[in-house]
Amino acid sequence: MNPPSTTALLDTPLLNYCIALGDDSLTLGHRLSEWCRNGPFLEEDLALTNVSLDFIGRARLFYSYAAKLEGKGRDEDDIAYLRDCREYRNFLINELPNGDFAVTMARQLIVDVYDMGFFSALTQSQDPTLAAIAAKAIKESRYHLRRSEEWIKRLGDGTEESHERAQNAFDQLWGYVPEMFEMSDVELQLVEAGMAVDRSALKANWESTMQLILKQATLDVPNENWAIGGGRDGIHTEHLGYLLAEMQFLQRTYPGQQW
Repeated sequence: MNPPSTTALLDTPLLNYCIALGDDSLTLGHRLSEWCRNGPFLEEDLALTNVSLDFIGRARLFYSYAAKLEGKGRDEDDIAYLRDCREYRNFLINELPNGDFAVTMARQLIVDVYDMGFFSALTQSQDPTLAAIAAKAIKESRYHLRRSEEWIKRLGDGTEESHERAQNAFDQLWGYVPEMFEMSDVELQLVEAGMAVDRSALKANWESTMQLILKQATLDVPNENWAIGGGRDGIHTEHLGYLLAEMQFLQRTYPGQQW
């Protein structure tokens, strides 16, 4: 009997990789959707909603591919709506409550700078589906970053209150950053196979870009004196349970609903 191919051996890690990327997009997309009708003014309300839809659409692409890889009859709705907290693999920063507008935009800048590096690298994936999703995502991420960068500069170099709120936002979010660049052994297997991105290699460019933007916004780079992680291992904050209870309610009450 012939030994299994390298691709076959990586099927399960690739499936989990796609689900984790979908979880990142879905949780943040849902958080941003909570700004609908709550934005500071109409144009920004619409803009935040559109960014939310970009993330949710991205999640659907990852989940659909994961369902195809799994081959057990599940679809993107099953993966999104019929799992519990410990089965989600998103970064913790994506599930945190929105806070005020400064917190939302600070988080968005952190994620947008990361996404630019991540999806640029993922376009080179040997997996054609992942490369195609990344090619679409990078176009959206350029727009997202332009918005979040402009807002942070306006808030940081604005009034005394907006500056203080923006600085406080980065201070309270900074400890969630390290896990974005921590790699697991299984993920490194996918990197060696040319399918995944070495996220640890993105950190230096992320830091230099963030330092430049924060300097232009007259904000200080927070001290790296604390860090929290665990999202990729299914260990989450208490906030994810409430997010899922709201997001999954309709599907669990009326099974079989579709996007």
